[in-house]
Amino acid sequence: MALHVRGTVLPDGEVRDLWLVGDRVTLEPVADAETISDGGFIVPGLVDAHCHLGIQYGAKPIDSLDQARQLAHTDRDAGVLALRDAGSPYPYPELDDEPGIPRLVRAGRHVAPTRRYLRDIGIEVDAADVAATVTAQAKAGTGWVKLVGDWIDRSVGDLAPSWDPATMAAAVEAAHAAGARAAVHTFSEEGVAQMVRAGVDSVEHGTGLSLDLIDEMARRGTALVPTMINIKTFGGIADQARPKFPGYADHMLALRDGFPQVVASAYEAGVPIYVGTDAGGSIRHGLAAEEMLLLHEAGIPAGDVLAAASWRAREWLGFPGLVEGGLADLVVYETDPRQDLRVVRAPQRIVLRGAVVR
Repeated sequence: MALHVRGTVLPDGEVRDLWLVGDRVTLEPVADAETISDGGFIVPGLVDAHCHLGIQYGAKPIDSLDQARQLAHTDRDAGVLALRDAGSPYPYPELDDEPGIPRLVRAGRHVAPTRRYLRDIGIEVDAADVAATVTAQAKAGTGWVKLVGDWIDRSVGDLAPSWDPATMAAAVEAAHAAGARAAVHTFSEEGVAQMVRAGVDSVEHGTGLSLDLIDEMARRGTALVPTMINIKTFGGIADQARPKFPGYADHMLALRDGFPQVVASAYEAGVPIYVGTDAGGSIRHGLAAEEMLLLHEAGIPAGDVLAAASWRAREWLGFPGLVEGGLADLVVYETDPRQDLRVVRAPQRIVLRGAVVR
């Protein structure tokens, strides 16, 4: 049966009628369609542009398809109807088109430096094998590769790049040659500088960004997914590390404290920014609304935060919005989230793939 919704449709802000026929949107009236919502503000389904369905809370790989499914449902029930999985140690291609699962874009496994990353999460390789591993992981994903650009180096007691600049550049080139885009985890100043200059497509976290690098990202169109909700955990990381690595602990705290200004500067410079929580590991799923509010606190206007979590993010990932022939994914809010972003915590109606979730 066709569904009908009416309300103020964002981003254009006009009161319109939408009909949902199967998995598609039409602006042409459909006889006998069931009206499921009349009034409120209709938003293309939200996006978590950095999460991990293959990693359970506690930074351990999941061990079943049902676990990935449950995590995806947690996001869906919060109005997040598209996910970019930024690296999974557990493959789950069976979920790509499963009804009830948010739209998925997946990287393969993280490509990480040897003995310097989270145990059992990434494929750990020396510099000589990075490009070949990237090529293989591009085939394992659906359009993205995830690189670990830096991590703690215990021999120096602080963050350090994973590989040399030439290896970083070759990794990005290999991803592009395989038809994938490259996302990079990076906290440090040196690591993010190497990866931006290597031509990476998106910077994940990016706490070490300088003003010069931000300007370069804006020129290149390199995206930033700040994961501010994750950066807030740096205090706990510093506390655990301080007895053995006090310099690293101080560095992590400085990166955390300076990050809201980094995000604000990136926004002001015109860097494309998207909402991502880093759910999986130390962050639970279903918290996209809280990440949105943190971005707003950092100085990004509510309307632009909403765009970064909805229509702009969906366009970036290749998911059409609420236009003729677009995908039938939408969330309805009682009041205008552009005026009070807190409303994103309480969706009134959720429709995924043309089926009512709530």
